[in-house]
Amino acid sequence: MQRSFSICSRVLLTLLAVFLLQGQASAADKLTRIAENVYAYVDTKGASPKNSFGANAGIIIGRDGIVVVDTLISAREAKRFIRDIRAVSKKPIRYVINTHYHLDHVFGNSEFVKLGAVIVAEENDRREMERSAAETLKNIKGYGLTREDMKGTKPAYPTVTYSERMTIDIGGERVELIHARHSHTGGDTLVYLRDKKVLFAGDILFTDYHPFIAEGNIEEWVKELDEIASMDVEKIIPGHGPVSGKKDVQAMKEYIIAFDRMAKELAAKYGDPAKIAAELKSGLPERRESAFLIGANVEMKYLKK
Repeated sequence: MQRSFSICSRVLLTLLAVFLLQGQASAADKLTRIAENVYAYVDTKGASPKNSFGANAGIIIGRDGIVVVDTLISAREAKRFIRDIRAVSKKPIRYVINTHYHLDHVFGNSEFVKLGAVIVAEENDRREMERSAAETLKNIKGYGLTREDMKGTKPAYPTVTYSERMTIDIGGERVELIHARHSHTGGDTLVYLRDKKVLFAGDILFTDYHPFIAEGNIEEWVKELDEIASMDVEKIIPGHGPVSGKKDVQAMKEYIIAFDRMAKELAAKYGDPAKIAAELKSGLPERRESAFLIGANVEMKYLKK
């Protein structure tokens, strides 16, 4: 959730108002064991700026060290993450993989760089981060965050990039990076642990969260979800939501197809984003988290000038 947010100040003000009404919410309080040597934050309730909009993040532990998948929204959140990592393993943190460039997934990068980690991302992702991160941080109030919330946070960009596929071996654990087609963003990365049948899907998959689709290519996103459904995976860590499976991938596919069809039809009839969002909410499959994104998606993707 980032580049398109900065396009429309009215949407930012709306988001901020929603978050203030929601009040404080807590993040996942510890890392959950997903499989042997694999842990993640999952299933945060009450998504808000204070808990990285409910973003998930995780670790893979090998003989030679740790690979981190995403770093949350701020230096403060990253420090909490590092404390939780250290409760699980004291091994050195070797790599950070950014699944995509949005602030809720990468603004904690700099705390891991301080520990000597190498930041890895798809090459389009690095370009987007370099283009937008400093401006996003400058305008952070529009995301419902204060300067105090972001104290110590600074952009830290990937120093290693790939184009289609890459493998990281940290001793007994092979971590496959796969460039997903332009789905949620143009630089999405899937993190696949083939031997464990575990997949970190980033924001290609939202489970029980309304997704941010304003930058998405719906046609390509659907194809990518079909490809994930054909993979040999049993546990999927979505970008937001609980540990998921193939049924959740199918639900995501049905959601974005329905949203795109309905939003186009309603945008052709009405120019009022609130009216469109209300009709969409009543017609879309129910999801408990981040309903505010329905209106944001409409205004940024379907009513943009």
